[in-house]
Amino acid sequence: MVGIVSYGFYIPKYRITVNELAKVWGKSPTDVKRSLNIREKTVSYLDEDSLTMAYESAAMAFAGSKIKKEDVRVIFFGSESPPYAVNPASTILAEFLGIEKNYLASDNQFACKAATGALISAVGLIQNNFTKYALVTASDKATAKPHDALEYTAASGSVSLIVGKTNVALEILGYDSFSSDTPDFWRRDGIRYPSHSGRFTGKPAYFYHIQNATKNLLQKTKLNPSDFKYAIFHMPNGKFPQEVARSLGFSEKQIEAGLTVPFLGNSYTASALLGLISTLNRVKTGDLIFFASYGSGAGSDSFVFRVTNNLQKVKKDFQKALADKNYIDYPTYLKFMHMI
Repeated sequence: MVGIVSYGFYIPKYRITVNELAKVWGKSPTDVKRSLNIREKTVSYLDEDSLTMAYESAAMAFAGSKIKKEDVRVIFFGSESPPYAVNPASTILAEFLGIEKNYLASDNQFACKAATGALISAVGLIQNNFTKYALVTASDKATAKPHDALEYTAASGSVSLIVGKTNVALEILGYDSFSSDTPDFWRRDGIRYPSHSGRFTGKPAYFYHIQNATKNLLQKTKLNPSDFKYAIFHMPNGKFPQEVARSLGFSEKQIEAGLTVPFLGNSYTASALLGLISTLNRVKTGDLIFFASYGSGAGSDSFVFRVTNNLQKVKKDFQKALADKNYIDYPTYLKFMHMI
């Protein structure tokens, strides 16, 4: 049995509302909320970046566990906003955590699915006995050009997963992946803000890849949408996951627990995984969870998880973290995001 042994997360305490963003640009908050199904988003502080947030989530994953650091020989850091253009964040993260030098480190990049691709790699390394445990971290301080549609959703956050064979809390029953060369979202070297193809990011990109990754895995596992208690799909906004769930035969009730984007925004690599973490607060032993990430460029990784009785030993209080928040205005937001 291979799966998630422990997990941690980090949600910045600062928030900016759609009302505040829309007011600055003379837009109707009601129209924006209706279009994107989002009310507010997280904003990381001035001195926070994807690496500091990764440390916070990874430290939580290790806290209270009996996992020996020397047994962690794989460190994967998935991000769309790494602190360095040339220099690994995975090795710095390992140093912060006190993990010694006998490990494989890798920084992974594939837009918002960088960490789920790393999770598949980690499972393979554990199955082949390369390591007893692997740390997979998703972390982003997502930015958007002022007055771009992305400004309403691009957020900050981090999730860390410790993967192993012992005391598995969330068993991985199966996984699949579907990819193609679909340039729906990109940022060239030296360019500060990302570009996107507007409506082209929908049907031929997000929907096409998630639908295929989902159908392939359901066929492989011989499972149906009705077999799952919960389902999580990547959340670039609040509308897309609802639409893709319906198109695949999943209900609103199945995705409700993991639909975090309306109040957290899209923290890129951490977005779908925060939905998974939120869902873990409601699950019971034996529940099946379907999960599908999406990364522009483009690809989707799909997973089937089964909850074990070990989850109760490592469960974290997600709701408490959500409640700890301070609202900021637009000038403060620009300052925190190093735009002024």
